[in-house]
Amino acid sequence: MEKKDVIGIVGAGLIGRAWACVFARAGHPVQLWDPQPTLRAAMPELLREMLKEAGNDPASADRVMPCETLEDALRGAVLVQESCPEILDIKRELFTRMDKAAAPQTILASSSSALMASEFSAGLAGARRCLVAHPVNPPHVIPVVELCPSAETDREVLSRAEAIYAGAGQVPVLLDREIPGFVLNRLQAVLLAEALRLVGEGVCSVQGLDDTIRHGLGRRWALMGPLETISLNAPAGLHDYIRRYGPTMGRLADDGAGAEAFSDRAADIVDAAFPHSGPDSVRARAAWRDRELAALDHHLRSRNVKD
Repeated sequence: MEKKDVIGIVGAGLIGRAWACVFARAGHPVQLWDPQPTLRAAMPELLREMLKEAGNDPASADRVMPCETLEDALRGAVLVQESCPEILDIKRELFTRMDKAAAPQTILASSSSALMASEFSAGLAGARRCLVAHPVNPPHVIPVVELCPSAETDREVLSRAEAIYAGAGQVPVLLDREIPGFVLNRLQAVLLAEALRLVGEGVCSVQGLDDTIRHGLGRRWALMGPLETISLNAPAGLHDYIRRYGPTMGRLADDGAGAEAFSDRAADIVDAAFPHSGPDSVRARAAWRDRELAALDHHLRSRNVKD
């Protein structure tokens, strides 16, 4: 295997560990730091287990070196993936430290789910090399990563980041500008709001709602996105679809749920439908999910299905 560039990982929670697996299995030396010494010490075994469950070679974990300091993790890295708590003050402090410690050409990326790059990189001398690289949990089995720049992010930095993530087997999606929630979470928020409303108003059961997605929309969307899907759902293509179904879909969209759908009442209904409500049950079910997602990922890649 050709010699790969060093990747730095800051934060060794579930997302940080998954990113370490992504880059290590692609052949990158990985330098990982977390403020908790006990978590750093547990890394080798935790990473081997994650890689094994995902159907990857556990020996790839040997490429990950836990570091005693943040500065050690950044030394010589071409890209640093920060995956710390979604708290603005924490991210600002970390990016200030990383901007001072990292080499000038090092890309500084955050796994932020909602905070935008302009919020944690404002005023930094190296704001041009900062961006959001938002993954889907867990990134070692779901390959998409949204690359969202601030107004100050250099386009050359975006291009280099895109090449690094693609080279590690991910599917980078470049956003042209900042928007809260990026693309995936904005789409997810709308779908979840309507799902919670339909269940909360007694239109269908929790099982019925999940089956509609899992055995309906989800199956189509595993092969192609919603826009390509609708381009095939009318005989003459997309314009034909808009003419035939646009008015109806527009009325349904206007009637869609909003923030009020995220209520305690809806949460009670959904929670009662699942047996895995305790921490141990959640972890076991999540581990099953990750194994199945890994199997699906291997299947799609083996058939050269376009992601």
